[in-house]
Amino acid sequence: MPRRARIALPGVPLHVIQRGNNRQACFFADDDYRLYLDQLKLCARRTGCAIHAYALMTNHVHLLLTPCKADGAGRMMKLLGQRYVQYVNRRYQRSGTLWEGRFRSCIVQDETYLLGCSRYIEMNPVRAGMVAVPSAYRWSSYRANALGDADPMIEPHPIYIALGNLAEKRQSAYQALFTETLDAGLMSDIRHATNGNFVLGNPRFQAEITAALGRRAVPGKSGRPRKQAEPASRDLF
Repeated sequence: MPRRARIALPGVPLHVIQRGNNRQACFFADDDYRLYLDQLKLCARRTGCAIHAYALMTNHVHLLLTPCKADGAGRMMKLLGQRYVQYVNRRYQRSGTLWEGRFRSCIVQDETYLLGCSRYIEMNPVRAGMVAVPSAYRWSSYRANALGDADPMIEPHPIYIALGNLAEKRQSAYQALFTETLDAGLMSDIRHATNGNFVLGNPRFQAEITAALGRRAVPGKSGRPRKQAEPASRDLF
């Protein structure tokens, strides 16, 4: 069965996740994280992708980005993956694949889900028990978005900018989002949409994206379609 084409539209945010092969480590030392971020910045600019949030975990990567072209994220991840795998194989004298097949992604409705998705990404190290608070993790965008630390990678999304008319107000408002526990239903929706290459949004947004793409962008109903009953015979014998 052919793979379902990715769902992507220019100017519409995407949540992207890429895992290490067999969920094995893809970062082994601080220099690996630094090089990946350097290459991510270069590849994002080359392919016209704006990075809004990220978290580099030991065995996977989360990104929240907006491509200027529908194929921008695909081209960025391909270029980035090639460069990083070449570096890892050369440095650690290994060969073969590093990533678990294709990256996974979902379109994100900005006005409703974008900040929730950003929180989901930057809270990943806390949920994994690696740190107690998101600001303690070095390899995420939290300190840039919430504390104003310089990070040339980050291009704020208009939804983030709308949090306040000054940088300090935006950062304070963003920090306040993290004082509440992320809703379990939202986390489930993010995971399901990303793993399935579906739309993360309300029914109206899902319908709009389906219409724009001209194909299904939400999960189908499980089970086989019910076979229609044959019309009863009009014959009397």
